[in-house]
Amino acid sequence: MPNSTGITDGAVGVVARLLDATNAHDVTSLTACFAADYVNDTPAHPFRSFTGRDQVRANWQQLFGSIPDLRASIMGMVVGSAAGDIVWTEWRMTGTRPDGSAHEMAGVILFTIRDAEITHGTFYLEPVERGSGTVDDNIRRVTVGSTQETRATT
Repeated sequence: MPNSTGITDGAVGVVARLLDATNAHDVTSLTACFAADYVNDTPAHPFRSFTGRDQVRANWQQLFGSIPDLRASIMGMVVGSAAGDIVWTEWRMTGTRPDGSAHEMAGVILFTIRDAEITHGTFYLEPVERGSGTVDDNIRRVTVGSTQETRATT
């Protein structure tokens, strides 16, 4: 299947097809990029991890239905491993939620690809938030607890 990059083969071709299907809001083509027994790991939020193409479909049907102008871009991509079956990708996603607020996500997704399907994904893709303070606030949160707790004791 040709895609916007003109790349059709290998791990990079699968990721390019995924990006094209995402931007076309084509849940059937998007789901076809994943193996039936696909495993999704979300290390920062382990209870969000899941297994199966059906959950991929359900997730994207909800996203496309709720964010009609959703657009994705890949800012960078690196193919790793000796077999060339792991692709590190940096994603940006934008759109508008039903309440009019901005939908914005950014982060890295590592894909393992075999037989022209994504078999595993490790997600570090998160909503962009701009209200949690500075780097100093975050370091206090990580080392001491919430900034409220820190401010209350200082």
